[in-house]
Amino acid sequence: MDFSTIRSLITRYCTGEENWVDSRTVYIGHKEPPSGTEAYIPQRFPDNRIISSKYTFWNFIPKNLFEQFRRIANFYFLIIFLVQLIIDTPTSPMTSGLPLFFVITVTAIKQGYEDWIRHKADNAINQCPVHAIQHGKVIRKQSQKLRVGDIVQVKEDETFPCDLILLSSSREDGTCFVTTASLDGESSHKTYYAVQDTKAFTTAEEFDTLHSTIECEQPQPDLYKYVGRINIYLDRDEPIARPLGSENLLLRGATLKNTEFIYAVAIYTGMESKMALNYQSKSQKRSAVEKSMNAYLIVYLCILISKALINTVLKYVWQADPNRDEPWYNQKTENERQRHVLIRAFTDFLAYMVLFNYIIPVSMYVTVEMQKFLGSYFIQWDDDMFDEEIGERPLVNTSDLNEELGQVEYVFTDKTGTLTENNMELKECCVDGHVYVPHAICNGQILPGAVGMDMDMIDSSPGVDGKEREELFFRALCLCHTVQVKEEETVDGIKRGIHQGKSTSSYISSSPDEVALVEGMQRLGFTYLRLKDSHMEILNREDEMERFELLEVLNFDSVRRRMSVIVRSSTGEYYMFCKGADSSIFPRVVSGKVEQVRARVEHNAVEGLRTLCVAYKKLSQVEYEDVCRLLNCAKLALQDRDKKLAEAYDVIEKDFILLGATAVEDRLQDKAADTIESLHKAGMKVWVLTGDKMETAAATCYASKLFHRSTQILELTTKRTEEQSLHDVLFDLSRTVLRQHGSMTRDTFSGLSGDCQDYGLIIDGATLSAILKPNQEGNRNGGNYKEIFLEICRNCSAVLCCRMAPLQKAQIVKMIKTSKEHPITLAIGDGANDVSMILEAHVGIGIMGKEGRQAARNSDYAITKFKHLKKMLLVHGHYYYIRIAELVQYFFYKNVCFIFPQFLYQFFCGFSQQPLYDTAYLTLYNISFTSLPILLYSLMEQHINMDILKRDPSLYRDIAKNSLLRWPTFIYWTFLGLFDATVFFFGAFFLFDNATFTSNGQLMATNTQMMFGNWTFGTLVFTVLVFTVTLKLALDTHYWTWINHFVIWGSLLFYVIFSLLWGGIIWPFLNYQRMYYVFMQMLSSGPAWLSIILLIIVSLLPDVLKKVFCRAMWPTTTEKIQNADKLYMGHLSEFTPLSSLHAPSARKHNRHGEQSQNHTHRRSDSSRPKKLMYAYLGGRRDYRTFSSFLRIGENPRFSGAAYAFTAPGPETSV
Repeated sequence: MDFSTIRSLITRYCTGEENWVDSRTVYIGHKEPPSGTEAYIPQRFPDNRIISSKYTFWNFIPKNLFEQFRRIANFYFLIIFLVQLIIDTPTSPMTSGLPLFFVITVTAIKQGYEDWIRHKADNAINQCPVHAIQHGKVIRKQSQKLRVGDIVQVKEDETFPCDLILLSSSREDGTCFVTTASLDGESSHKTYYAVQDTKAFTTAEEFDTLHSTIECEQPQPDLYKYVGRINIYLDRDEPIARPLGSENLLLRGATLKNTEFIYAVAIYTGMESKMALNYQSKSQKRSAVEKSMNAYLIVYLCILISKALINTVLKYVWQADPNRDEPWYNQKTENERQRHVLIRAFTDFLAYMVLFNYIIPVSMYVTVEMQKFLGSYFIQWDDDMFDEEIGERPLVNTSDLNEELGQVEYVFTDKTGTLTENNMELKECCVDGHVYVPHAICNGQILPGAVGMDMDMIDSSPGVDGKEREELFFRALCLCHTVQVKEEETVDGIKRGIHQGKSTSSYISSSPDEVALVEGMQRLGFTYLRLKDSHMEILNREDEMERFELLEVLNFDSVRRRMSVIVRSSTGEYYMFCKGADSSIFPRVVSGKVEQVRARVEHNAVEGLRTLCVAYKKLSQVEYEDVCRLLNCAKLALQDRDKKLAEAYDVIEKDFILLGATAVEDRLQDKAADTIESLHKAGMKVWVLTGDKMETAAATCYASKLFHRSTQILELTTKRTEEQSLHDVLFDLSRTVLRQHGSMTRDTFSGLSGDCQDYGLIIDGATLSAILKPNQEGNRNGGNYKEIFLEICRNCSAVLCCRMAPLQKAQIVKMIKTSKEHPITLAIGDGANDVSMILEAHVGIGIMGKEGRQAARNSDYAITKFKHLKKMLLVHGHYYYIRIAELVQYFFYKNVCFIFPQFLYQFFCGFSQQPLYDTAYLTLYNISFTSLPILLYSLMEQHINMDILKRDPSLYRDIAKNSLLRWPTFIYWTFLGLFDATVFFFGAFFLFDNATFTSNGQLMATNTQMMFGNWTFGTLVFTVLVFTVTLKLALDTHYWTWINHFVIWGSLLFYVIFSLLWGGIIWPFLNYQRMYYVFMQMLSSGPAWLSIILLIIVSLLPDVLKKVFCRAMWPTTTEKIQNADKLYMGHLSEFTPLSSLHAPSARKHNRHGEQSQNHTHRRSDSSRPKKLMYAYLGGRRDYRTFSSFLRIGENPRFSGAAYAFTAPGPETSV
């Protein structure tokens, strides 16, 4: 598949290059046109395979190796390995080759496994069976074998396998109903139309006689645009040409509904389908931690080069004295001695590079890969994130981004199916001030507790006149809609439906609100039955059928924000019913109880309900004819048809009588509002990106607490830009949001401040396209629209983007991702329309929902409910980041401790490149002796109880912006390593200060009575090194389990046992054994034991003192929580309200003092001093401890439980 073509298509569309003349000709059924009509030019098109995987069997090895050697450490060790093979170096090539091979292999296996999972998912789709017509028969074939021009049969509830042009339908009028939830997020039913000249073809034999071609544009990613024509050849020379538009195009991923079957021809297949063109190409995502690792590696590489350069220069300075030339026992040949000095210097430089190369921790990458892979199972094993309803656990499609979950600054979420369940429910209706509350009905299902009751009336009976208005209101809602009725299957030869008095049918519509209203009317006694022969049938309370002839439908649009129908009753009266937003209905009414209804509408709006007003008027025969004339003139216009229709609607829709209003609730997912609130408290900004209408999306944002009632909404929509130029609108909004802040903007990570106005921005897709367009016309000041838009967004607490195409969602994410702050972004969605933004964001999360598994399959992580995002970020993300940050810093620290003594040793061995450590120690230091403790730490560490992390989202801010891997922290760890290495080396060196010969000719250190030699010296340094770095990790561990104890103390024991065996046995496979008896002889010296212990204490002491001092003087929020948890014996999360630790400063003076006098502080009696938590200090939150001055009496009811006493905060007692 040539992806350059797709990239070109996407680029053309994104830059607004729409005047594209390229086209394609498709021969339906692969039949040539009749001879003499037109030339037959067959074209090659791709097959119908969908590819979301990264590798193939053939390119896996070269492509994976290329990606792995892009890492600085891997490439560096490859060079070192080659150098060791080429020249004579102090260490064996295996010391670099084996670790590198192990890293590459482990990483390749992990990435290969993850891609194999993607291949399985692709195969499940590509091998899905479809029905196609071939030689007059319907055959089954795999989806991937479909070709452009194939005629396909699709049955009800099946998904379209590719982009199709509708030829015929099982419905007599040639229409079919489709849900496009996986494409644009709307689960409502849309109507599509067959070609008029082929809608009568209903069998495979008939289609075998069809000769036709389709001329259309080449594939492009706009879901809502299609231009083409079909040429149908009958028994005449000239074909019949019919236009084709988006109403004829069935998109891949959409689902056929309420239609038994359809026949359609494949027009775009595989990666050329519109949905595939909206996919972002898969790229290797790299976390912020990995970028920090690469930066640190560059620093250490510079240090390494500096060390090698210094030693090379000093070696030749040392050897400048003839008496200090290279000794004979180094066995240099005469040819080597006679080489040019530059060649010898360069060879020595490379040899030093090899000697010091262990400062670059290649094993760190192995440990990081293992930590990410094994750590990802903690998400999959989390029982709190298990969905019992569908029996699914979270999925981890890639483990490379675990720590990125703890760094998220922007969350981009879909609406339908992600924030909401997309289930509407009529909560109440108001008729002339009388309020009716039907029992909850959702998609035809009566909720528990509603059986046996028809309705509740909150007001007294409306009286006789009111009764007529009430029934007229119910009739209006049963007639003013575009709802379709789907009947159940035939049972015993009888088709059962709503009109049999059974709720065995379901309503479907392009708007879920309409379904909720019609279902609500059914509970209130008026049942909509069906539309048959242009007559709408309803069943009234007396079970009498009423028929109204549907004459005209004035469809809803987002500018008018209303819809109307004109019907004629069985008595010949003409009625015009209208429903719409209160702002579009109230100005057009001339009578009715406007004030009572307006008050109820405002009340329901405050409750977050979606409100609609209903009005009507009667028409005379003359008035109706005038209306028909106006509408027909507008509909027949070829120029400015939409504008003329809008003008006609404006004339017709006026002088109404107000009937009442309705209130509908869009049910949010469980705990969706709580999750968004927690994300805000954690410092994240939440954006909603949806293909839905602005009104629907805005109502959901209020219900989910993305927008609050105090939020000032700023609109940047097509409606406003039609009234003003885009330039003026942008600058008006910019002045508005910056007026209060001056030139200052909110910090990207600041919380919602109570001292300044909160702004919420609403933007639609068309306006966004204009903003992102490179050449902006009318920009008088030459400013950058994109920068102004970003400035507005930074000052808004929340942003809603509606009517977004899938590619526009990705553009929004990319725009924020590449802004000057470079924030970490997360995208979450559940449909195929969300795949682009999921792939574009730093972290992509798919929801395994009702809209298929496309999003879950292409995401980095998949969850079952939006509420699980809270724990995934605040708990798992927090832990992942803390663990890997410690892992990275610790690896650099322990490698500095390891190699710096080797550097110092060269000053005492004549710069002869003599290794300080034995080869076994060099090889096993990072692989065996010090690897398991840090690996286990990075898997198990919990510096704060997870219950506290969930209850206090603000703790997430403490790790924001990669705070634990900043340069000051890195420099501290580096200098700590240098200090410890200096202590190791010179501490051991002074122990060997004085040496004497023994009676048997051995050189002994008089201080320690150890054999004096470089291997004894190196072994002593190495022993102190291993114990110090391991105990350093033990001091950093907060969460101890038996596994930690086993691994930490076990690794030290393993080092001792290995050293005893390595030096205590004569191994036959070794040519020489320089470590024989060295370790045992060292341990036989009492002063050596004391020296080892003393050096370990001296090495660890500065870090311990620094931590104690900083905790006492400048404790972080995390350290305060840790102190509090220890104070309450690890039960802080169970017994202590977090409000006691985060009490707001506003209550400092008025409540804390009062309640401290009126309550009794109870704790279990103890002889030691008690401590209290104090949450207020200088007007900001703080955690302080002080000795208790209260003597508390023993109370057996509370023995053993710790209780904190402070003023109540935002969170109440647990």
